[in-house]
Amino acid sequence: MKKGQELTGIVERVDFPNKGIVRTEEGQCVVKNVLPGQKITFIVQKKRNGRAEGRLKQTEENSVLEKGNPCSHFGQCGGCLYLSLPYEEQLKIKEDQVGRLLEGVLSGQTQEWLFEGIRKSPVTEEYRNKMEFSFGDEVKDGPLCLGMHKRGSFYDIVTVSDCRIVDEDYRKILAATRDYFEGCSFYHRLRHTGYLRHLLIRKASGTGEILAALVTTSQQDEGENRVEGWKEQLLSLKLKGKITGVLHIINDSVADVIKNDRTDILYGKDFFFEKLLGLTFKVSAFSFFQTNTAGAEVLYQTVREYIGDLSGEKGRADKVVYDLYSGTGTIAQLMAPCAKKVIGVEIVEEAVQAARENAELNHLNNCTFIAGDVLKVLDEIEESPDLIILDPPRDGVHPKALKKILGYGIEKMVYISCKPTSLVRDLAVFIENGYVVERATAVDQFPWTANVETVCLLSRIK
Repeated sequence: MKKGQELTGIVERVDFPNKGIVRTEEGQCVVKNVLPGQKITFIVQKKRNGRAEGRLKQTEENSVLEKGNPCSHFGQCGGCLYLSLPYEEQLKIKEDQVGRLLEGVLSGQTQEWLFEGIRKSPVTEEYRNKMEFSFGDEVKDGPLCLGMHKRGSFYDIVTVSDCRIVDEDYRKILAATRDYFEGCSFYHRLRHTGYLRHLLIRKASGTGEILAALVTTSQQDEGENRVEGWKEQLLSLKLKGKITGVLHIINDSVADVIKNDRTDILYGKDFFFEKLLGLTFKVSAFSFFQTNTAGAEVLYQTVREYIGDLSGEKGRADKVVYDLYSGTGTIAQLMAPCAKKVIGVEIVEEAVQAARENAELNHLNNCTFIAGDVLKVLDEIEESPDLIILDPPRDGVHPKALKKILGYGIEKMVYISCKPTSLVRDLAVFIENGYVVERATAVDQFPWTANVETVCLLSRIK
């Protein structure tokens, strides 16, 4: 197998998140964005230390598992990988991926552990309560597009007017916005010039309330004079839900992310309320909130189940719980009724403010939320924890923060991960320091995509 060589092979399996292991007569090669059982042709791009990586050229034969797909953008849009597979087959792939990763790190631990497979999402279509669409063009100097990045491309955009993971209201708002701003400039990521950047839409699953936000630069452009008209265009749409807020967000950051330099409320308000497991949460444009509300209930019920009974002597709620990387405090507030005190730590100040407001909204007076880096804040908290819940970002826990967490020596921890490869790296450190995994499960929050959540219960060896 040589760099630049064109080969044909069969995809044996897909490792997390999208790495197909392809078998050929010349050996194995990793090729992204393929499905088990497909016969593919690929170009070898790298070969180093006995490992080869390739780029998909074309699919020669579909997998016997594929049953067609309901989306006209499949294969072009970079969002959904498993759309042509039945949902049960997707679950098997994700369960196998997480199980093999965990087995690789836990096979050497001194105590038996239980992998409980995967828990599925209650809804598999139109499940997302938030989408961030990008302005751009599909080909250089082509017409204005609004949607998702083309698979494998940093610049090209596909207008996903038929997207299946959001409901009809999202599709109508997207189409109306793209058509309305036809002829206006979009922000070029290389030249750092242009006006239109993103369209952010959030919709409450319970009430149907909708927030729509247009994200632009502050640069002078014809589109600047159209913003008020865009608001009126949205308000005239016939939707199943109800638009309760239309926002104009200014973002002059060179990074391709939605940031808030300034927000103008064009209509209504900049938030709505969402219900989750009996609690009420105020959700703004930038609030962190799980994007699959029904799936989030499964995830948090799993966390509750793993934690078990927190009551101490005579049934008293006398435990102090740390919720590290707490976001808007969802987990902390779910734990509050059965704890003496819950302390949430989150680096995003806006999320901390939202957590405080939500705790007050739910009449919870035993929650404290601290804005700051977990690594530094742990040195400032006086109360020692009886239980720690970890829900870090995709890169996992900072090694220095992990050392401080281990230093508490507590008996039980729950680790929630949105990236199992980061999880197993951190679990190896826990095991080296006297912890074992008792049980673990995958939770599918993102049907049709390659992403999956994992929950682990750790205990300290006595």
